[in-house]
Amino acid sequence: MCGIVGVVSNAPVNQLVYDALLLLQHRGQDAAGIATQQDRKFFMHKAKGMVKDVFRTRNMRSLPGNCGLGQVRYPTAGNAYSEEEAQPFYVNAPFGLVLVHNGNLTNAHALKTELFVTDHRHINTESDSEVLLNVLAHELDKATRGNTLVANDVFAAVARVHERVRGSYAVIALIAGHGLLAFRDPFGIRPMCYGKSNSSGVNSVMFASESVALEGTGHSFERNLNPGEAVFVDLAGNLQAQQCAKNPVLNPCIFEYVYLARPDSVMDGISVYQARLNLGETLAKRVISTVPPSDIDVVIPIPESSRPSAAQLAHLLGLPYREGFVKNRYVGRTFIMPGQAVRKKSVRQKLNAIASEFKGRNVLLVDDSIVRGTTSKEIVQMARDAGAHKVYMASAAPPVRYPNVYGIDMPTADELVAHNRSIEEIRDFIGCDALIYQDVDAMKSAIFKLAPNSDAVKPAISGFDASCFDGIYVTGDINSDDIARLNGSRLASNKTSEGDEDSSRLALPNLSE
Repeated sequence: MCGIVGVVSNAPVNQLVYDALLLLQHRGQDAAGIATQQDRKFFMHKAKGMVKDVFRTRNMRSLPGNCGLGQVRYPTAGNAYSEEEAQPFYVNAPFGLVLVHNGNLTNAHALKTELFVTDHRHINTESDSEVLLNVLAHELDKATRGNTLVANDVFAAVARVHERVRGSYAVIALIAGHGLLAFRDPFGIRPMCYGKSNSSGVNSVMFASESVALEGTGHSFERNLNPGEAVFVDLAGNLQAQQCAKNPVLNPCIFEYVYLARPDSVMDGISVYQARLNLGETLAKRVISTVPPSDIDVVIPIPESSRPSAAQLAHLLGLPYREGFVKNRYVGRTFIMPGQAVRKKSVRQKLNAIASEFKGRNVLLVDDSIVRGTTSKEIVQMARDAGAHKVYMASAAPPVRYPNVYGIDMPTADELVAHNRSIEEIRDFIGCDALIYQDVDAMKSAIFKLAPNSDAVKPAISGFDASCFDGIYVTGDINSDDIARLNGSRLASNKTSEGDEDSSRLALPNLSE
């Protein structure tokens, strides 16, 4: 669930990329990086931390050029603590390539072997994004065969990437001296859109994970990239697009609408805010069947992303809606923080209860989802400590019972509170008086009915990747052995402590330090 952005302009882009990354900060808080291109030379700066902490004035001055890309990282593969695995990634051949990636490759292990044995390319980190970069580089080298690069060569290379790579991936890459490439996996699991700007003589094309990054930087939304589609923009701003997958089908990740995306984004034609309102409507029906509304005094959301669902639920049930928790905005989202111990420690730093909203009342707490259960358990206890008589908990999403392998940090089944537990067992673990979950089919229906169905919007959404809820992996190539292998490699790589120094420094130099 990283956030990525790429820009081609007739003016310097470092500030544009920086501003877009700030708008995508919710998609990753572990690391940030920007690479720009001037003439045929790349300049890069990346480090662990949030955007505002990674980039200083001196860093921005060292990123010249009218073409660039950036990423905010949220680690789901590789080492969460390694600065070397911050993106962008770079290879010097063919041409020189810099890449950012949002998603997770499910066959990265096999590809590493292919790259070494067959393609004779070297991988220096545990990151699947570096694997993807080298696959693209190899196929681009084969497609050009030493000739001058043309757009059709780029599209041929992407077609071969689709054939070799499995999993989820939205990708933006710079090709030195030629332009910017963006493409999306054949299932459209991870999001990607682009827009254009023409203001005061400055023309630019921007690609980003969410539409909010376009709107916040003055770009007019053009469209979403289709699943399997590749778009190439040369350095003059000329855009060419081509479908590069044989059987593309649009199955976006439903967790984007539940939690990951900003509510002011529109993804694949669906308003995230409206999707959450709809989830509140269907959740209200579940609440009525479990707890009589007369037994509830007040509905309180758990900030931030549950607010639309909670407000709609309260409206339909005719109950007061109140803000009972105040969020410390200077503490990162606990869901994204690497390591269970860090998540648990930060909950009470992140939220504080307004005692007057709880004292002597039966409260219904509404959350967007319950993943590990640690945060929910702490919040229920906070409500009781604030004087609540009874504490009911409702989740706008169904139970998260299965690992996610497509780029969301819930890969280990043992970490999921709902895995192999009944609703009553989960309720007992969390410590609430009643626990109400959204229904899987109701969730899908509530969001699917918002999908555009006009002939002008193609391709239509055929379904959603809801694998963490229903255990159905849309790529069709995931089994229990794959999940165990993915979990094993990830847990092994994350044993590195945060204080450990990186063993190598292979990075592009900045223009100046």
